[in-house]
Amino acid sequence: MEYLPVLVLVSSFLALLAMGAPVAWSIAISALLTMLVSIPALPAFTTVSQRIGTGLDSFALLAIPFFILSGELMNKGGIAHRLIAFAKTLVGSLPGGLALINIISAMLMGAIAGSAMASASAMGSILGPEMEKEGYSKEFGAAVNITSATTGLIIPPSNILIVYSLASGGASIAALFLAGYIPGILTGLFLMIVALVWARKKNYNVGKRSSLKEVFSTFVDALPSLLLLIIVIGGIVAGIFTATEASAIAVLYTLLLGAFYKELTLAGLPEILLKSASTTAVVMLLIGASMCMSWVMSYENIPQDISSGLLSISDNKIVILLIINLLLLFVGVFMDMTPAVLIFTPIFLPVVTKLGIDPVHFGIIMILNLCIGLCTPPVGSVLFVGVGIAKTTIEKVIKPLMPLFLAMILALLLITYFPQLSLWLPGLFDL
Repeated sequence: MEYLPVLVLVSSFLALLAMGAPVAWSIAISALLTMLVSIPALPAFTTVSQRIGTGLDSFALLAIPFFILSGELMNKGGIAHRLIAFAKTLVGSLPGGLALINIISAMLMGAIAGSAMASASAMGSILGPEMEKEGYSKEFGAAVNITSATTGLIIPPSNILIVYSLASGGASIAALFLAGYIPGILTGLFLMIVALVWARKKNYNVGKRSSLKEVFSTFVDALPSLLLLIIVIGGIVAGIFTATEASAIAVLYTLLLGAFYKELTLAGLPEILLKSASTTAVVMLLIGASMCMSWVMSYENIPQDISSGLLSISDNKIVILLIINLLLLFVGVFMDMTPAVLIFTPIFLPVVTKLGIDPVHFGIIMILNLCIGLCTPPVGSVLFVGVGIAKTTIEKVIKPLMPLFLAMILALLLITYFPQLSLWLPGLFDL
């Protein structure tokens, strides 16, 4: 193994991040410096720019801007209010009812919008003030919102699962979508248990029980929003359309739904389109730069060397998965999810496939690991959104966040060592 390219790659990347350079630029520049170690300047510059461009040349990636746009349309189209109202009738009368409402609503909103940021923003701004009025601490409300928002990245449709499919070299998007349901719901249930115990301990107010009529009424009101899940996932699994085509259908459906709810107007569309374009540009730059770094690492044989190194430690599946989980949890603390998936999938996937682990199962393990990273400083984007909306500080949120964080770790361990939690549904549909 040649250590100089690895040393240049890692040290330059960390140095650029420490100086406050944007993540995408840090990735691209460190990839370029690594190439300069091996080849002359002109071919190095040409190769890096070419790889950033070709990294984006994928039909599957077209789904990402469409799903981002549909998420923005949902956020502004009154869907969040209806999902919260439905969740309130289901669990509002339990101890910590508003916290449970936050978790269920975030799971539904995240599943429909496919964005942890959109979910944290919507749930925090709507439910945060209501939780404060009912006597919940601001910090507990923020902690619940932050952790529950990430479940939407596992429950489909999810942009990050599409990115993993690309990084893995063709893992079925339909299989990944189906594989995310049980792990996502399981994680949500663990968070609900912790929230319920915490609420009982703190004696938070309990809401009134809803009648069957109220449950039915709110369900009917939320049904058009929930139908999107059936249309998108059902269409993909049935082979009616691809994930990319499904994302375009999601945009059309949410646009019509927002108009039906009378909460989307023509005057508001330019702002939504501009915000979606801005988010898409950031994501695509990250993808292009990450694909470039991934290629550079492959050129320098770094994934193969790491793979050999890991397998030399042990050939025990349990041990290797534990090491990979610890490494990914560490990576998630310092790196955003999209580049982490694109850079580390080519490193770890060959290791786990040699041990007989299904790429779909490993994809869910990786995404859940990095979801935990979104809740941790210093790069936890969802953590910063949740804290900002709640108007509190990270230091104050850490205490109520820790038990929820541990619940996510427990869910991760179960999903890691019980593969059928991820693979049962895809197997049921022969995917």
